[in-house]
Amino acid sequence: MASDTGSGTVSDTPSETGAAARREQAVRAAVATGLAGPAAPVVGLLDIHGIRAGAAALRAAFEEVTPPGTPVLHAFAVKAAPLVPVLRLLAAEGIGAEVASPGELALARAAGVRPAHTVLDSPAKTPAELREALAIGIAVNADNPQELDRLDALVQSAPTTSPLGLRVNPQIGGGSIGALSTATATSKFGVALRDDGARAWVVRAFLDRPWLNRLHTHSGSQGVPLALMAEGVRAVHELAEEINAAAGRQQIDTIDIGGGLPVNFSSDEETPTYAEYARLLKATAPGLLDGRYGLVTEFGRSLLAKHGTILARVEYAKSAGGRAIAVTHAGVQVATRTVYAPASWPLRIAAYDSEGRPSTAAVAAQDIAGPACFAGDLLAEERELPRLGQGDYVAVLDTGAYYFAHHYAYNSLARPAVYGFAAGAETASGAPGVRFATVRDAQSVAEIVAESGGAHADALL
Repeated sequence: MASDTGSGTVSDTPSETGAAARREQAVRAAVATGLAGPAAPVVGLLDIHGIRAGAAALRAAFEEVTPPGTPVLHAFAVKAAPLVPVLRLLAAEGIGAEVASPGELALARAAGVRPAHTVLDSPAKTPAELREALAIGIAVNADNPQELDRLDALVQSAPTTSPLGLRVNPQIGGGSIGALSTATATSKFGVALRDDGARAWVVRAFLDRPWLNRLHTHSGSQGVPLALMAEGVRAVHELAEEINAAAGRQQIDTIDIGGGLPVNFSSDEETPTYAEYARLLKATAPGLLDGRYGLVTEFGRSLLAKHGTILARVEYAKSAGGRAIAVTHAGVQVATRTVYAPASWPLRIAAYDSEGRPSTAAVAAQDIAGPACFAGDLLAEERELPRLGQGDYVAVLDTGAYYFAHHYAYNSLARPAVYGFAAGAETASGAPGVRFATVRDAQSVAEIVAESGGAHADALL
């Protein structure tokens, strides 16, 4: 295990320590070592043990409901945490990558994810993207008839080892967050299975293409109940059975069920679990899990969310209209969804003192404000927390997924550094036994200038 706070490798030895205790150790150590402080007022922290445990729980859940030897690929949705060291860690835990852009594919390749463990999904793949995917042999799920026409031409022009499939939308309805619901009647994703003539067209498309051997769907996401997710998977399994019967052989050998397991953002409890979902699938679509079909999953948020924390220093503590306000360096630039849609994306916040210890101050209702120059840049309003003072810290919990991906460059605020941590026993002096490794360096001011056209300053003169 590396002992520095630089770019060394950290290998985690699983301990009996719970997630909350590990997090508290990491916060205290980050402040004590200067990883977080006046010069670094906002940082991201990732719990290595928690990530590994999540990957193990996912693998075990599907091993429980499938016969030994069933091909199962768990492909992490790269959009949830597009960080090469995270993808590398997951790959070491047997988790592949689901990518949806050339950038995400490049990240997966940089992390060493094997082509056979990579799946390309996107509703807007260019011919160049398709050619690259077929050339290196990663799985591709076509989104629509026009994309399937492109694949026809590419497959005829050059042989490929890529498994090829078609995404379908079972149109089973949405969840409580409309913007994330992918299986509504008018969703932009996949072939709308209940539209007039669509089901017959899908069957014919497979019969006309012996090389098309997968079906893909993604019905789940935050706000979607497990029963609705399982219903979407059941509908696609029934379609696979229909196609195979029409073909007189098992043309479809793999079903990609997507991901979308919701996350509990109200406590440290990890619920629902992968095991619950896998058992529900077994009850809802038993033929899917009897060993005749290979499986692909594409979970993202549920693998990372509970294992990430944003730690931010309170720059100023003030009041307005009788309300206490803690002005921090964590706001819309790291928590865009929470700031703009707080009802859908509430986050837990923990208060720490200036030494990174849990605050013992009297509880008071207060706003947790970010640094951006608009009034709505708030992570929480009137939140009951120990009263925060200048130099204290707030920990924004459950931010391991998407919160390090959705950087929003409002006010040209820099992307924060992200560190992985492994927590162990305290040292003889009572200091927390935590080791850190750099996952992503903080963005520099020079880098902000460069990506904002700094090299072309005279272009418009």
